[in-house]
Amino acid sequence: MRKRARVIYNPTSGREALKKDMIEILNVFEQAGYETSAFATTADPDSAANEANRAARDGFDLVVAAGGDGTINQVVNGIAGLKKRPKMAVIPAGTTNDYARALHIPREDPLEAAKVVLKQQTIKMDIGQARETYFVNIAGGGRLTELTYDVPSEFKSLFGYLAYLVKGAELLPQIRPFNMDLKYDSETYSGKASMFFLALTNSIGGLEQIVPDASLNDGKFTMIIVKTSNMVEILHLITLVLNGGRHVKDPRIIYRKVSTVTVKPQDGSRIMINLDGEYGGDAPMTFKNLKQHIEFYANLDAIPDNAVETEAQELLEAERRFVEGVKELPADQRPDSINEE
Repeated sequence: MRKRARVIYNPTSGREALKKDMIEILNVFEQAGYETSAFATTADPDSAANEANRAARDGFDLVVAAGGDGTINQVVNGIAGLKKRPKMAVIPAGTTNDYARALHIPREDPLEAAKVVLKQQTIKMDIGQARETYFVNIAGGGRLTELTYDVPSEFKSLFGYLAYLVKGAELLPQIRPFNMDLKYDSETYSGKASMFFLALTNSIGGLEQIVPDASLNDGKFTMIIVKTSNMVEILHLITLVLNGGRHVKDPRIIYRKVSTVTVKPQDGSRIMINLDGEYGGDAPMTFKNLKQHIEFYANLDAIPDNAVETEAQELLEAERRFVEGVKELPADQRPDSINEE
């Protein structure tokens, strides 16, 4: 049976560039061996998630998230809870495109992004879970993590990353500490903090220096707790971030690799949780790293070796070569599972 792919695209992303290129994009996936169809998302906030879930349950082999980081998050939420999950591909057409940046997928040309599938390179990516919601890039709490709620979508479309810089500068004077209890693996932190982050990739809001040593598939979040709320000190920390990621050893920062985190507020404080740029509820909340949970097409040649768990990639490559070798055998000598692909 021929493999099938479903392209789920946001027709309003990237100033509608996706619609212009859609026929050529579908043809690229056909060249990669997939019988390919497309679905345009609607105003329903769960449109992409519902279609991804339907396609996965219907046996599609590949689901393509075409749009911004929000579209990717929705598609992941549609399939992450299933026992049998299709592969995923990403065609970026949003503002910051953090996930495409981490996978080294072209961000300026949707057609070139689609062509990454022709390289036949994949990586099993870690996915985060908070309650019943999944996230692919970041979870966090604190005033600066709320800026994605406050930037109007039309402002993002017109000015891109500049919109976040402007809003971030506006929010700096409003930063206030909150009291929290935070348990991560075998350690705890109890006290004041202005914000915390749990990162799955090295790209947060378009900046790669915030998590300079991020791994994409090691089963660990990179956790950052910013203990200071002093505006001058936060500006200094941002300078250290931009100057080669020198913030990671600063005493005003807690920087750890962790697989499970629980955050609880103290003294009636409210901690709003940001999951991939969207409001995900209030703490208390537990975050779990689901190691190598979804397999993505990526440009592995461009991803640094230290960002990928080597043994896992070697096993994936060995598995791919084994399957390709078996396919060359006469049909009556192949395992049934190979004949069904």
